[in-house]
Amino acid sequence: MIELHLLDYLVIAFYFLFVFWVAWFVTIRSKKRKNSDDYFLAGRNLGWVVIGASLFASNIGSEHLIGLAGAGAAGGVAVAQFEILAGFILLLLGWVFVPFYLKSGVATMPEFLEARYSKSARTYLSFISILGYVLTKISVTIYAGAVVFEAIGFDFWLGAFFVVIATGAYTVLGGLKAVIYTDFIQMIIMIAGAILVSILGIQALGGISELKQAVEPEYFSLWKASNHPAFPWTGILFGAPILGVWYWCTDQFIVQRVLSAKNITQARRGTIFGAFLKMLPLFIFVIPGIICFALAQKNILQLTNTDNALPTLVATIMPTGLKGLVIAGLLAALMSSLSSVFNSCSTLITYDFYKQYYPKSSEKKLIWVGQVSTVILVILGIAWIPLMKLVSNGGLFQYLQSVQAYISPPIAAVFLLGLFSRKINAKGAMASLYAGFVIGIGRLILEINKDSLSGFWLEFTQINFLHFALLLFVICSTILISVSLISKPETIQKTKDLTFNWKKKLRFNPEEKRDLGLSALVIVIILTMWIVFS
Repeated sequence: MIELHLLDYLVIAFYFLFVFWVAWFVTIRSKKRKNSDDYFLAGRNLGWVVIGASLFASNIGSEHLIGLAGAGAAGGVAVAQFEILAGFILLLLGWVFVPFYLKSGVATMPEFLEARYSKSARTYLSFISILGYVLTKISVTIYAGAVVFEAIGFDFWLGAFFVVIATGAYTVLGGLKAVIYTDFIQMIIMIAGAILVSILGIQALGGISELKQAVEPEYFSLWKASNHPAFPWTGILFGAPILGVWYWCTDQFIVQRVLSAKNITQARRGTIFGAFLKMLPLFIFVIPGIICFALAQKNILQLTNTDNALPTLVATIMPTGLKGLVIAGLLAALMSSLSSVFNSCSTLITYDFYKQYYPKSSEKKLIWVGQVSTVILVILGIAWIPLMKLVSNGGLFQYLQSVQAYISPPIAAVFLLGLFSRKINAKGAMASLYAGFVIGIGRLILEINKDSLSGFWLEFTQINFLHFALLLFVICSTILISVSLISKPETIQKTKDLTFNWKKKLRFNPEEKRDLGLSALVIVIILTMWIVFS
């Protein structure tokens, strides 16, 4: 329990008022919408700063913050590898994927798959994405929000209800532009709160030297043995990037931000800015968890569960007023993630389902469908909470989360290989997607029943999920290539603008050269972090 005082509540209240004012201001300015792109893609007119901030804020949720700190307390900095690797993948998004996405003029990732492959590929990705959003992203974020409210003395159900209604309201009214501009504000609050926790935590401990003495040296190593149960270096280098390509480069939840850019340059710079921001979590989210563990080792505080590292640290070291700011940062994290998934999911429902059945619908009707879809998602989110409460203490909750890891490799393969070769075709894509789905769900079912397994099948369920992602990616890529080669290739006209032209010489204009320099700086920072924390 985090004990708050009047000043803390005033800070939290000011945060809500400010966020709603920003959303209202953006909504009023966007009231005269001419088409659905204004609502779902912010008029395709956003600049790199808000795009990069939204990429970061949408990704970092409350459960993310608490999970990173908890993992830091339990085992050190190794969990930050996923954040650091995201820098590489965001550069891949900006330099490799963005040009094709923006030139094709698509509004959704499934729509891009239809342009590159077939309508069946579009339907598959639309269905999988919406199902995944409802079962995982929406439910997990709502649950985390309710837990945050519970930690400051509010009823669990009241907290969950407030989070859903408040976030859904400005998402329905303002569309993507309201989401992205509130993301920008929430990013600042989130980072400010996390930096304060880090600084005050180090002070309470007595300095960085005390931190190093209080915990084992391996706590500060990003690299773990290949048989490590959670973060094997082989899985980090070869498996995690596959999940990263799916999440950062092909998931509507993330890519919708770059689709809203005014041009390719602004989209690319947004991804570079996002890559720089992803270097921060190690220092402002993971290390506070280690600080909390160190304080517990010195008996300055009591830590009964590493998952409670961040709340325990906040309750112990933060003075009145600043506690409110940190709680506002947690709420900012969950609201930015929730508003983003509401908007992305409603976009998929509108463009990939409703518009397909009613292609002659007016722009006003499409916006209305998007708003109604968001309201329905809000209702589903609330309805899902009782089940979340039941399964959160058991294994089903973790299994639902792991679905993403098991269905993402075939999607990553279809997108990535499809950009690099014109010989990859629709039959190969569908064979790969279906085979990957069957294998992934098969692994999930086996995991649920692993207590009754033995021999090969038990060993199969015990493969680290990162190693499994690599294995599944290789299998799906092999199926994709093989089926494509033995079937009729796509016409050159269909694929020429959606795949690389290997005969074209690369030439960079001055703006691109500047961006290359910034991208190189991101890579240097990543390599430096890998060396320093090794």
